[in-house]
Amino acid sequence: MNSASSRSRTLKAVGALSLAAATALLMTGCGQSSDSASSAATSEAAKVVPQKQTTSPSATAQLTEDQQERKTVLDATKVTFDDAATTATGEVAGSKLVDLDLDGVDDDDNQSPSPTATGSPTGSPSPTGSPSPTGTGSPSASPGADGPVWVAEVAEKDGTIHTVRINAVDGKVIEARVDADQDADDKKQTADWLAQATQTPQQAAKVATEKKKGTVTSVSLEDNEGDGVIWQVDVVGSDWKKTTFDVDAKNDTIVREETDED
Repeated sequence: MNSASSRSRTLKAVGALSLAAATALLMTGCGQSSDSASSAATSEAAKVVPQKQTTSPSATAQLTEDQQERKTVLDATKVTFDDAATTATGEVAGSKLVDLDLDGVDDDDNQSPSPTATGSPTGSPSPTGSPSPTGTGSPSASPGADGPVWVAEVAEKDGTIHTVRINAVDGKVIEARVDADQDADDKKQTADWLAQATQTPQQAAKVATEKKKGTVTSVSLEDNEGDGVIWQVDVVGSDWKKTTFDVDAKNDTIVREETDED
């Protein structure tokens, strides 16, 4: 009787140990399967989802220095070429526009310092190689604290040039003065060029912007290498590149155009 009870207890103990071992083995297998599945899922996700970039390129980082300069000035400009031209000619009775530039845009082309109250602008050749009507070129400088400025030259009937500076944000006239260094020949040349220009600068600007959509930043009356006169129009497009159009001042035909890739 005692021997049978002892064998029974031994079998129960062995069975319990076997059950525990089987349970432990099952749990270990499940854990490994779960870990393997998680590892595989993580690996597959890594293949699908790209690594997050630590830096992202900015739109302005791809612009050249000249393009960034144009963007900066034009973003701050509220007064259009047309409005500035109307204001400038309205400042001097009976005058006509001969030059209008948005200060701070491509000023290195002119290499002219901005005007001061005591002197007139320094002369410089035009991009076509011929002088401007006054022989002075257009004043230029980077925009100041008050924002961008339109710099206009308007001429009386006898060719006398007046420089008019206009705030390109609010449209108010900052300064209007007669260019003191004109002589009789300068005035005669300006009057002659204006007499030849049967088309207005506004008409020339319209022709240029119909060819290239954009913002007019400069219009000037120039000699067409001895073959009449042209309106030279600068247009800055949405890519912030500048295209210069030479428009015949008699028939509004584009005779030359050039895009500055910088």
